[in-house]
Amino acid sequence: MIEVTIDSIRVSLMNYQRVVILKEKGTHRYLPIWIGPAEADAIAVKLQNVELSRPLTHDLLQSVISTLGASVQYIVVNGLKEDTFYARLALTVDGQQLDIDSRPSDALALAVRVGAPIYVEESVLEKAGIILEEETGKPAAEGKVDEQEMKGLSAYKDFINTLDLEDFKKRQS
Repeated sequence: MIEVTIDSIRVSLMNYQRVVILKEKGTHRYLPIWIGPAEADAIAVKLQNVELSRPLTHDLLQSVISTLGASVQYIVVNGLKEDTFYARLALTVDGQQLDIDSRPSDALALAVRVGAPIYVEESVLEKAGIILEEETGKPAAEGKVDEQEMKGLSAYKDFINTLDLEDFKKRQS
């Protein structure tokens, strides 16, 4: 497992869909994951420390987990099949670790609320991660995917090609 941080949440100008950009710690490798608008807003609200009068669904989940005496140890994006990412929540309750299936967007929204580490399996980063050249901010290499998986990832590739990657370079300065 490789630790990542949430670099940003972007909106595709082509179709107005949201994508969360995860960044591998200590490198220039990024992982874009499509997410829904509600989940994007839930992540952004917490990252920007916006106070809301009523709890969002992920705030409720955090409260339920805490009330039941459990804690979130970490989340991991652990799979990618046919254009769909998979994630797991690692919870501890009564000294026992539980792994709970989750959508990555929900896992990320929960992780930012509880301050839990975010990980991605190396195999997922190898398939869908993009490495940006430090000098230009442009993609340096593509992940290792077979032809069938590449067809499934075509929407991601199209989106990545429309990103203004100069923003990434500016943030690194």
